[in-house]
Amino acid sequence: MTAGNMLLEAAAHAGYYAIMTRSSGPQIRGGEAAAMIRISRDPIECMADRFDVLAAVDWENVERFGSEIPLAADSLIVGDPDQAVPPEVFTRSGAAQAQVSLKKLAKAIPDGRPNMLLLGFVAALIGLPDDAVSQAVEKALAKRPTAVPPSLAAVAAGRDASATCPPCRMLEPAPARTTKRWLITGNEAAGYGAIKGGVRFVAAYPITPATELLEWMSPALAEVGGTLVQAEDELASINMAIGGSYGGIPSLTATSGPGLALMVESLGLAVASETPVVVVDVMRVGPSTGIPTKSEQGDVNIAISGLHGDAPHLVLAPNSVADCLRTTEWAVRLAEALQTPAIVLSDQFLGQTRAVIDQPADARGDKPGPRLVAEASPPGYRRYALTPDGVSPMAIPGTAGAAYTADGLEHGERGTPSSQGVDHLAQLDKRLRKLEQFEYGSSWADIEGDGDLAVITFGSCTGVLREALARARNDGVRARLVSLRLLSPVQPARLAEALDGVRRVIVIEQNHTGQFFRHLRSEYDLPGEVSSLHRPGALQFNPCEIHRRLVEWSNG
Repeated sequence: MTAGNMLLEAAAHAGYYAIMTRSSGPQIRGGEAAAMIRISRDPIECMADRFDVLAAVDWENVERFGSEIPLAADSLIVGDPDQAVPPEVFTRSGAAQAQVSLKKLAKAIPDGRPNMLLLGFVAALIGLPDDAVSQAVEKALAKRPTAVPPSLAAVAAGRDASATCPPCRMLEPAPARTTKRWLITGNEAAGYGAIKGGVRFVAAYPITPATELLEWMSPALAEVGGTLVQAEDELASINMAIGGSYGGIPSLTATSGPGLALMVESLGLAVASETPVVVVDVMRVGPSTGIPTKSEQGDVNIAISGLHGDAPHLVLAPNSVADCLRTTEWAVRLAEALQTPAIVLSDQFLGQTRAVIDQPADARGDKPGPRLVAEASPPGYRRYALTPDGVSPMAIPGTAGAAYTADGLEHGERGTPSSQGVDHLAQLDKRLRKLEQFEYGSSWADIEGDGDLAVITFGSCTGVLREALARARNDGVRARLVSLRLLSPVQPARLAEALDGVRRVIVIEQNHTGQFFRHLRSEYDLPGEVSSLHRPGALQFNPCEIHRRLVEWSNG
């Protein structure tokens, strides 16, 4: 993983775009791990169809990654002959093999390490400039200066050892860059977006694959006067966040599917009391503990429909690493403006992918304003007043003349608990009205392309679909891409406009039962023939697979 991160950093220094995903076994600590990297002259959002190079420090349990690391006959397998032989799951591809004695060469260098040798070997093999690799090593080891000289020496030894290696696909020269670029994960981007949106209090319990979001936010919040509390569990986390928001501070928690399931009752409290709060759900393979280190989009049902009773709330989904920033910021601002919970559906692929991206635009053009706060109130303050737009002034505790009850019981306009049907209906209508009447602007979805065919998706499937559709256009397939960012509340008029003239629709998602497809069919009147392509994690879709399906579908 260390060598993989350095290779990614070197690619960034050299002017390339790149992404790195990671995979590991079921162990909590130690065990096999794989850093999977794609490098390109152009922006990329997904992995390619196969890998050009498989380089192993050792082969222990690596066969577990066989389905995740597809090779071809023109690929190259690099390994240490003293560390056993490559598993058959890789060699049956017909890929060429190159041997380098990593451990022996490393022992010849004081404090040398095999992974640094492999870094130098691979970087030279694919044509990364030496100075870019050195920069990456020095930056990564800046806090351990004594480790820099032996690491650079090992990199140089690996570079020299690559001279006798069979030929490999080389990188095309990177173009000159004039715009700023970032090297960031989706989790880090979501954390930054939350802070930009105004979050200053976070309470959370660590859970794979959301933990890095919290680790990044902890020092970042301190820099802007905020606070992060590690709670004892997910129930405490959501309740602390709701309490922080009730006190006037935009608040957030982050979790994954098992944690979201525990938070559902408290989210109902936030809906009933109209307290804004944001939950970032970095989805993983479920149900239950599932596969914590793999990606899946299986939380659509619980995020949209999992709350008991009629509990309208916001559900949003970023569709790229960069979009994790923009969508999380938007989610915070929407939650504050509409005084309701917002669930952000990221996933393991987006959250833990580290990517070189163009610096995102500083602002969106359709940001809602902050919550409507009652700073001073006349006698008879009505916290839940039945306003035309459904949004009522929310007093900060301690505001003179504006005390009110905020709990999960149904209530009248003043917040006093009520069991009267008339109050229940009035508040139900109010809570729904504020979400349905709000103007969400153009951010509700990304709409690209044209034609009488349409592909609808959300989240991390968007990147692979963009690449597959670009290939399909070369085959004469003209199709629109609609990637929904706002899953709930639904936007029937906007989607109808986006699909005007479409005769066939295919919905693509990463879960076992087509949850997103079922949601669309239940809420929207989709035009023409509608079909679904869905499959569970842990394997991501690849561009070739989607490209082939699109061509077959368009000719059907």
